[in-house]
Amino acid sequence: MTTTLPEAIQQPAATLPDGAVAVVLGTRPEIVKLAGVIRRLGPAARILHTGQHYDDTLSGSFFADLRLPVPARELGIGGLDRGRQIAAGLAALAEEFDRDRPRVVVVQGDTNSTAAGALAANAHGVPLVHVEAGLRSYDRAMPEEHNRVLADHFADLCCAPTEGNVAALRAEGVPAERIALTGNTVVEAVHETLAAAGDRAATLRGYRLTAGRFVLATIHRPENTDTAPALGAILDQLASLPVPVLLPLHPRTRARATAFGLTAALRRLRVCDPLPGPAFLGLAAEAALLVSDSGGLQEECSVLKRPMLVVRRSTERPEVLGSFAELVPPAGLATAAGVLSGRDTRLTGQEKAMAAWARKVATDPNATTHADIQALRTAFTNPILDGKLEWHGQRSLGGGSLFDRAIHDFDLWRFVLGTEVEEVFALTRSERADDQTAVVTAIIGWNTSPAASASMPAAAWSST
Repeated sequence: MTTTLPEAIQQPAATLPDGAVAVVLGTRPEIVKLAGVIRRLGPAARILHTGQHYDDTLSGSFFADLRLPVPARELGIGGLDRGRQIAAGLAALAEEFDRDRPRVVVVQGDTNSTAAGALAANAHGVPLVHVEAGLRSYDRAMPEEHNRVLADHFADLCCAPTEGNVAALRAEGVPAERIALTGNTVVEAVHETLAAAGDRAATLRGYRLTAGRFVLATIHRPENTDTAPALGAILDQLASLPVPVLLPLHPRTRARATAFGLTAALRRLRVCDPLPGPAFLGLAAEAALLVSDSGGLQEECSVLKRPMLVVRRSTERPEVLGSFAELVPPAGLATAAGVLSGRDTRLTGQEKAMAAWARKVATDPNATTHADIQALRTAFTNPILDGKLEWHGQRSLGGGSLFDRAIHDFDLWRFVLGTEVEEVFALTRSERADDQTAVVTAIIGWNTSPAASASMPAAAWSST
């Protein structure tokens, strides 16, 4: 059976030579999720930025915001299609590894940068660590699915966020000794990055938004941006919502909208440039609803306790479905949203009594099984609590759109349970206080473990 961490995990990061761990990244989610890992590795980390997100507002400013050193090298592969991007990243990394061979390569997630890093490590016989391993959508039309599968099967160490991810890896024949259950670094990343309440209020004022009365949307995946009908449907559906929609615009989406003649549709939304991490998460925490095709935001919404509509065919994060997120097709977006036009979350005496009971149950160590929590959650759709939210022209009680009851449920759940709900629904919690440290410990520990020396030639570990 896979253990929580490999056996040999005692070596401190300080014993690794400077730059020994090549961390290959290139997008905002990778930077955010690996920031804590990089800080904990200290001088041992060598950041290799592919430039997949080539707009400075998407990644460049994040290094300063997250207290990270500037990358040791920028590869400049942004703006290319997938095949050329991976090929250019592979060629540039091959040159880097020829010049200064690392002891280990770390990649994260499922981007083209991930694929390039995995291929480069494999080609050079350098051990590979894949952070956020074992996620599966089982949708072969999704380029990211191929990237993550490739990285998992090339990896010498798969850092899996959940037991479900471990099971997926084992089902595909990945040996147990190549898997570490580390949790997901996104929980610490969100808490470390999230803007303070005062800063969030200032951001809201800057965009003329009211907390709980707007939608935050991001759209960038090829399935939603590479054809005029798909992108046009999404923009039209967002514009039809009865509350303001803030859309930080990805360069891919802006370019496609211009090429397809959809700039008029953009003018019906509150479009802005991509936002720094703290500002974006702050807005996400204050939004009534998130609408996105982002994989990372599906995880972040589970930490922020905000509902999300996932505009995609499939998801590699099924854990959030039915709790914090729902999959919807572009054409059904407006119907599914049912966005708030106003709300009254003041509770009656009877409701406060139910809330007190819920807190007691939620903190009872004997009542924290999934079934118990689901039973508790069901209690919050009781008619006692219905009708406390004013919706678009109607009150919600068993009717209305798909998300009428859902957002109502989320807001009350958030009010009642506060931070405790993170332990129940966030994708990321294993039995550790710090998943970022768990990942670093796994990397360093595996470096000196018997599995490492058996996996690669001795030269792969001894070379600096």
